[in-house]
Amino acid sequence: MNRQKISQAELLNALPFLEGYSKAGAEEFLSQSVYSRIPKGKIISTEGDSCSNFSFVLNGSIKVYKIADNGREITLYYLNKGDSCILTASCILSKKKFPAISQAEVDTEVLTIPAEILLEWVDKYEHWRSYVFGLLSNRLADIITIVEEIIFRNVDKRLVNYLLKNAKPGHKEILKTHYAIASDIGTSREVVSRLLKEFEDSNLITLSRKSITILDSKALEEKLKK
Repeated sequence: MNRQKISQAELLNALPFLEGYSKAGAEEFLSQSVYSRIPKGKIISTEGDSCSNFSFVLNGSIKVYKIADNGREITLYYLNKGDSCILTASCILSKKKFPAISQAEVDTEVLTIPAEILLEWVDKYEHWRSYVFGLLSNRLADIITIVEEIIFRNVDKRLVNYLLKNAKPGHKEILKTHYAIASDIGTSREVVSRLLKEFEDSNLITLSRKSITILDSKALEEKLKK
């Protein structure tokens, strides 16, 4: 089924949990999967979609997010190399509809297997059960962290924490729009822009089109302690 020739080495590099298994291991996975290249910006799934397939990211990035009734967008998580979607897994296991939106952040390559194959392998093989339930456990912890951040931490501290986590090593630069940052930390673009301007006026950062550069990371870290 795999129309794009992916070697076992490439697959195992992205999905190491398949290594060493003859049944439902790398060879069987490749025989059952379909390769897709998703262009940047494409909406992959929307709220209410049925989950008939389960995908694994080989390269690229997919954002999974919700839009509130007031139009505000909140990022739930990103899927990067080797990742797969907790909400899709949950939908397949519970036979419910997809409750969010997924969209390619950049050009992204995925391998996809039918939902019935995933269910069969989870039922038959311990390594597949471990993978899926590990995925549910890890992502659930991520989502709880996001909820705690939104509820209990002030927006300015969430923004500082975001800047420090997302700055490129050595460059201290964040290549994100104000809208994307607002979505990731669960607030509005206007609030993010206002706080960033305050940080710039305090010589903590500099702002330019679609990028932010940290000037004083120690001072930002101190703001988290207050």
